[in-house]
Amino acid sequence: MQERAARTREGLVCSAAGEFDRHGYAGSSLAGITRSAGISMGALTFHFATKEELAAAVREEGHAATLAVVGQVAARREGPVQSVVSLTLALAELLETEAAVRAAARLTREQQGGGPDWTSAWAPVVRDRLLHPRRGGAQRSADWTTVAALASHLVVGVEADVRERAGRDDELDGRSVEQLSRIWDLVLRGVAAAPGADG
Repeated sequence: MQERAARTREGLVCSAAGEFDRHGYAGSSLAGITRSAGISMGALTFHFATKEELAAAVREEGHAATLAVVGQVAARREGPVQSVVSLTLALAELLETEAAVRAAARLTREQQGGGPDWTSAWAPVVRDRLLHPRRGGAQRSADWTTVAALASHLVVGVEADVRERAGRDDELDGRSVEQLSRIWDLVLRGVAAAPGADG
């Protein structure tokens, strides 16, 4: 019985993620989520009394998936800049493949409180890697605050691009990752010329 309840809850969160991703918080309804999940309203309210509770569960799932990827990338032995590049590319791929992550990003913007802030799963790591590098002070001469801001803007831009394409029912085929990789190639040619840059 508990296993079945867990499967039902998981299915609800998955369906809700798709609805919140496509329609946002205000545009999604419990009725639409139950239709998408193929369950009754009673089954939904057994697990989640309100839309707010369901949105919080989606945000938690998207946040946890993001933290897992950030942890994997952060564990690599890469210089500060390459670590941030790798992280943004991993986030771009996650945004293309995981509706719960896209929903968590959207709900963070649209719903004050109500669950973890999606950017808190990755933005502090970007800042930490660039502003507090672990390999001495050579990086201080470059404008790492601006590079950290650039990385954050790029991730937000990827999310907007993925959302726009998903809204048109375009295939999410890795295009955002490829485009972001080309952007970083261009940027790093300029960053590499800055005094103290280590790549």
